[in-house]
Amino acid sequence: MTAAFLAALGAEGPAPDRDVSLYGWLAGSWALRVSFVTPDGARSEHPGEWHFGWVLEGRALQDVWIVPPRGLRGQGGPDYYGTTLRIPSPQGGPWRILYLDPTIPFELAMTGRREGEEIHQHGTDPAGAARRWRFSDITPESFRWRGEVALPDGAWHCHTDFEARRLEQPPTRRITA
Repeated sequence: MTAAFLAALGAEGPAPDRDVSLYGWLAGSWALRVSFVTPDGARSEHPGEWHFGWVLEGRALQDVWIVPPRGLRGQGGPDYYGTTLRIPSPQGGPWRILYLDPTIPFELAMTGRREGEEIHQHGTDPAGAARRWRFSDITPESFRWRGEVALPDGAWHCHTDFEARRLEQPPTRRITA
């Protein structure tokens, strides 16, 4: 059953009818250095892994991020194992994004678009707080990702800061109809 499910979920590449340039570059595997930041500025650093792949006949990009990495789980410290589904608009508008992490538990619906040299995702969490996720310093081999929450004064607090380094990039090809 697992092999059949994974075969039905996964896709070899993006569908031809969608512009996937905003997030398509993420496909593959990344090593993470994750910093969790408290409101007073204290940081704790942890290793992690992040994997991106095309799913649903290439009409969405799904990821799985894991902190600590699978080989280090169960040794204390933070415990995250979440997934994000990013769905491009057929009309080229903002991407729809759904994040779920059953380990903490947390879920968040967002929209994503390019803002200058960065990619920004915006949404509101179940408690009503504005959230922003930002991809910046993007190169073919690395990027930075920050999870931020709006403070009552309107400033943004960065509570999670990832530094990602590419481990593996799948071949680039589009699924033909």
